[in-house]
Amino acid sequence: MELIISCIWASIVALLIGRAASQRRLLSMAQPSPAPPAATAESVLVVIPARDEAANIAACIGGLSRQTYPRSQFRVCIVDDHSTDGTSDIASALAAELGNFVVHASPPLPHGWVGKSHACWIGATQALCELPYWICFIDADVVAEPQLLASAVREAKSHDLDLLSLAPRQNLGTWAERLVMPCGLYCLAFSQSLQELQSQRHPDAIASGQFLLIRAESYLSVGGHKAVADAICEDVALARRIKQQGGRVALLDGRLLLSARMYQNWAGLRSGFAKNLVETFGGPRRTLGAATSALILAWAAIVIPCIDAIACDQSEAFACLALAIALIASASAFGFHLAGARFFAIPFWYGLLFPLGYTLGALIAADSLRCRFTRRVSWKGRVYR
Repeated sequence: MELIISCIWASIVALLIGRAASQRRLLSMAQPSPAPPAATAESVLVVIPARDEAANIAACIGGLSRQTYPRSQFRVCIVDDHSTDGTSDIASALAAELGNFVVHASPPLPHGWVGKSHACWIGATQALCELPYWICFIDADVVAEPQLLASAVREAKSHDLDLLSLAPRQNLGTWAERLVMPCGLYCLAFSQSLQELQSQRHPDAIASGQFLLIRAESYLSVGGHKAVADAICEDVALARRIKQQGGRVALLDGRLLLSARMYQNWAGLRSGFAKNLVETFGGPRRTLGAATSALILAWAAIVIPCIDAIACDQSEAFACLALAIALIASASAFGFHLAGARFFAIPFWYGLLFPLGYTLGALIAADSLRCRFTRRVSWKGRVYR
């Protein structure tokens, strides 16, 4: 029996590592590009929705102020979504020094709207009288490299896209971020088919709301954020609408062009993931299945070799062979997570603690399922039903 279990364990590890590697190859990397001449550059409106982002907004504005894209062809609209921590004051002071930056106060949140979608819609509609060619939505916790806008516009044009989303390089500071976020991204790689989601023939879509560059005509034709006013995962909902109406949508690896620090502590990470984890994984059943499987398999990397070692010590038939197979499989699992720690630029020993990361992730998944079944999602002082 130990031999059978060990062989199954080794097969699962090989399958998952192979799947993650193939998913990684499917995510093309956006390359830095020089800026076009001002005479040929298409106009871009950048919208930054910001609620209680005093710790991040200065760095976000600073990155955008250093863009190589022709200054005359882009402007930035920061929409303060009823912040209580000084976000508006910081943004207004910086915008006053920059000619193409403005700050707008978001009106009261209408019934049925999610705050981020409302702030994005307010920012986008500020420029309807002078319709830009592109509308770019950037989260306030994102820091742009100087070539971001030039490179994103070039990628979108070269692939004839209606919506381009870039996945930022994630900066992980606290123990909670370093334990949970890599494991969460691995789970997505294990459970989602990037090839299907990136296919223009597939009705679903994948996107990162931290950076969306959308052709303004396509954005307005699907109703913009007003059409996804009540969506918790407004980025995927908007990408899905554009794709289902014939638009071309793509997610690229943007780690050379932008970085982000999504959460500052365990409390923020837990509530941030809990609000949209069920939507991200495609529903309650798939979320429960992914969380349960990840939890069991993570601890199997320790438990199965221990059981085999006890059986081998007792000289049970084929137990030592089972131990050898289990140790190779578990070593591969640990090696995969150690490589992940290097990729995320965090201390290597976080890769050795991955069972704890998946355990914390399972707790967040349970919280997300609770939010779904009670139909109440809390985020930044608001409760959405």
